[in-house]
Amino acid sequence: MPSKSNLIERTIAFVQKELATAEGGHDWFHIERVYKNTIAIAKTETVDEEVVLLGALLHDIADAKFHDGDETLGPKKARQFLEGEGVSREVINHVVAIIENVSFKGGNATKSFDSLELRVVQDADRLDALGAIGIARTFNYGGFKNRSLYDPSIPPKLDMTPEEYRASKAPTINHFYEKLLLLKDLMHTETGKKMAQQRHSYMEDFLSRFYAEWNGEA
Repeated sequence: MPSKSNLIERTIAFVQKELATAEGGHDWFHIERVYKNTIAIAKTETVDEEVVLLGALLHDIADAKFHDGDETLGPKKARQFLEGEGVSREVINHVVAIIENVSFKGGNATKSFDSLELRVVQDADRLDALGAIGIARTFNYGGFKNRSLYDPSIPPKLDMTPEEYRASKAPTINHFYEKLLLLKDLMHTETGKKMAQQRHSYMEDFLSRFYAEWNGEA
């Protein structure tokens, strides 16, 4: 079995190769930021370090929204890679469970698995959807999907099923209310909560400025 440091290095190389042509908000640099967030949060939690680091690095190895909604592809790719690296079945199963449950899938979504390691990776991933980076990623993806910036006649929808959330074509500003502004209260760890509060406040300031400029008031 490879050493932990070598395994992490090989995982990083694998992810960089797999995501070389990914959309800008879900590319290697997104993974790297989540990885760094995971390290910061894990310092204050008692977790299996190998599991959280692998979970962070592999959590978006094949994001379903870029693969025709196939939510099995990411876990399958991660499992195949980790098996090839000789990782224990216990660790592989835990990492795969994290990948299957980490994503925000709408307000009505339920998860089938829970662990402290999942909560750490989930907080780390959600932090990257908040603040200045979260704003940049949201508009980058909206442009990628050719969505309008804002349409006052289309209100946000807060009670979507996972299927409705996945199929939504709403303006980009709606995404703030349908996901981003909800994340602060969904954080699990104390470190994640503190970091999320700062980023949440920044987004509120941005939205106030956005509406003022939209209405010609600033």
